[in-house]
Amino acid sequence: MFSRSIKIFMGGVIAAAAALTHGALAAGPTLQKIKERGELACGVSQGIGGFSMPDSSGKWTGLDVDFCRAIAAAVFNDASKVQFVALSAKDRFTALQSGSVDLLSRNTTWTMSRETTLGMSFAVVNFYDGQGLLANKSLGVASVKDLSGATVCLTSGTTHEMNLADYFRTYDLKYEAIVFVTADETIKAFESGRCDVYTADMSAVYAQKSKLKQPDDYAVLPELISKEPLGPAVRQGDAEWANIVKWTHFAMVNAEEFGVNHANIAEMRKSQNPEIRRLLGLEGNLGETLGLSNDWADRIVAQVGNYGEVFEANLGAQSPLAIKRGVNALWSKGGLQYAPPMR
Repeated sequence: MFSRSIKIFMGGVIAAAAALTHGALAAGPTLQKIKERGELACGVSQGIGGFSMPDSSGKWTGLDVDFCRAIAAAVFNDASKVQFVALSAKDRFTALQSGSVDLLSRNTTWTMSRETTLGMSFAVVNFYDGQGLLANKSLGVASVKDLSGATVCLTSGTTHEMNLADYFRTYDLKYEAIVFVTADETIKAFESGRCDVYTADMSAVYAQKSKLKQPDDYAVLPELISKEPLGPAVRQGDAEWANIVKWTHFAMVNAEEFGVNHANIAEMRKSQNPEIRRLLGLEGNLGETLGLSNDWADRIVAQVGNYGEVFEANLGAQSPLAIKRGVNALWSKGGLQYAPPMR
């Protein structure tokens, strides 16, 4: 009797495992829609240096843009199969909710209310940021705490308005917020003298400062007045698609940790390190469990690069912004970028 029960139980486990495997291999609604369309619809900003910015020929560059390309490489084996959809901060959530885009890769802050009220899920944090302020040097201020009575230019539909209210309330400072629809409108209004200071994510503050006609006339104030964990977001209810977005970032981080990059990937395919072999799809079936082919992560690194390469090209020392890795360094180098193991 005992033996028969075990057999029945094991038969159920095998059947359940087979069903689970079959389910994982079947494309979910978002992945199927993308495959049928033949390209990824990726929501990006309307132009923030280092994250998503079109050049004069219309070619997009930036950390968020490269993340879209990494997913296209994983799904299509072609990083160019991306339709970039430029969205204002105000319109981005509606675009995701309505299905106009498959994901937001648009320097968007992960907050509780955005997940609990907007029907979206943040997959990962691919850039740890904070809110900063930019002031005209003629004001003679050295700290945010010197700004009582100031006018502040900011963009609607962002977390910046509430952060500003919280910070100034905490330190009993008076201010007047002047709100604009787009980031370009906001920085232009600041440059024209409509406001005493400009505020945005610190990375965007540096990016917008570099676009001013006389950038040396302005100073970035030293304080970060909030935490801004930025990352890609998807609609809730499609776990397979959420897993693809999430593990695309983790694959890029793991590749950096293992020393696998765009230049050496052909050599790395000969590695006997089991973690590298699983990453590149030479062992196991991790790709199949995502609904992709097993070399999905190999494609990402070969066509786009690992996380460190993408960071340096768009934001790091080799870029116009020259932002230090800081908290965005790998965990093994004192930062917060930590990817779960791929096994």
